[in-house]
Amino acid sequence: MRRKMVLAVFVLGIVAVGAMLAVRSGADPSFHWASINFPGAKLTEAEGINPGGQIVGLYADSSGHQHGFLLSGGKFSSFDYPGSIMTNAFGINPGGAIVGDWDDGKGNGPASIHGFLLKAGMFSEVQFPGYLGTIAKGISPDGDIWGCNHNTDFMASMHGFARTREGYAAIDVPASMNNGATPDGKMVVGLYTDLGTGLTHGYVIDNGDFEPFDAPNSTLTQAWDVNPLREIVGNYRDIEGKVHGFVRTDSEFTTLDYPAAVATQARGINPQGSIVGYYRDDAGKTHGFALMRTEQ
Repeated sequence: MRRKMVLAVFVLGIVAVGAMLAVRSGADPSFHWASINFPGAKLTEAEGINPGGQIVGLYADSSGHQHGFLLSGGKFSSFDYPGSIMTNAFGINPGGAIVGDWDDGKGNGPASIHGFLLKAGMFSEVQFPGYLGTIAKGISPDGDIWGCNHNTDFMASMHGFARTREGYAAIDVPASMNNGATPDGKMVVGLYTDLGTGLTHGYVIDNGDFEPFDAPNSTLTQAWDVNPLREIVGNYRDIEGKVHGFVRTDSEFTTLDYPAAVATQARGINPQGSIVGYYRDDAGKTHGFALMRTEQ
């Protein structure tokens, strides 16, 4: 069902650029860190980035309510799904179509969470048939959507799904979430929780073959996005309990830590290899970040 056009408020976005740092294998100086903070927000999380450098995510206002945002051309826009009490934006495709989730305010826990597509200023709901809740995480250039369906829990009833022109299809792995895919849809990445051990692992579905994986020396691994070069980004928790971002190329992992942060999560990557996510500083505040190529 189509919904009325979103009412967005546009304000100048200030992106504070951190020190130039060498990152990745080979100490590539063409990347630099930038902190992203929605003006006046209590927290900001950057979740997705498209080839044009447009970034989407979520922020909490001074009263703690969460809203979606778009950062484009140095300006922020804020938006909310009509009638929602919470809106989160997770993915954006080259054409500017955005996916995420919203809370209907009925107080039914996970069953109150539904997916959305925001395209050309109009919202439509993304809802897996036969399930109470849905989260939309990623969107392809052609409009295919990835995410998860669930009922009243985020465990046994939850399964990663894809929505294509042919309709909805879910994988048979419980407690799973499809988070992103290559443009052709042949490689999908995500995360799942082993219901026997309680441990969370990343996974790759490559041409239909399911492959779990873990970052080295980790106690938790989550994969959030992949680009056309098959570079996977996500986060892991080390044996001392600290959370780090990562990039995986083939089977090689590179750790990503925002300077002086106590925790870092990498959530989105575009075809140029620019990465977005969020970090927590030593005062406990959460900020978005972009790890951008200086030459694209």
